[in-house]
Amino acid sequence: KLSELLQWYAATFRDPMMLQPPEWFKAFIYCEAFFQMPFFPVAAYAFLKGGCKWIRTPAIIYSTHVATTLFPILAHILFHDFSSSEHVGPRTQHERLVLLSIYVPYLLIPLLILFTMLYNPHYNHVEKRKRK
Repeated sequence: KLSELLQWYAATFRDPMMLQPPEWFKAFIYCEAFFQMPFFPVAAYAFLKGGCKWIRTPAIIYSTHVATTLFPILAHILFHDFSSSEHVGPRTQHERLVLLSIYVPYLLIPLLILFTMLYNPHYNHVEKRKRK
């Protein structure tokens, strides 16, 4: 059952945000549902097909947005006082780093996409227009 899996995850990795998300975290969840999730099949199509230079701008917007949302999440994990949380949060620095390791890939992958879109010659090559 999915709720049991969620309970297990939250207890194992001491992630109270999954069980009782702060309001700002809920806003990120809505962004993920309505902006990020619809982007996945479009991006998968473009990257699997290859040669789709039109994906550059949407991928830059997507990756910048996702990376930006991860900074407050990571700061919350590192610096928030979870002692007053209804659900158990990280208590030690080690537990904070373990939880951080769950979220860091969600920052690294968008940054890799962003750098690919910005610096890969296939995506950032400016075509010269023919003059008449």
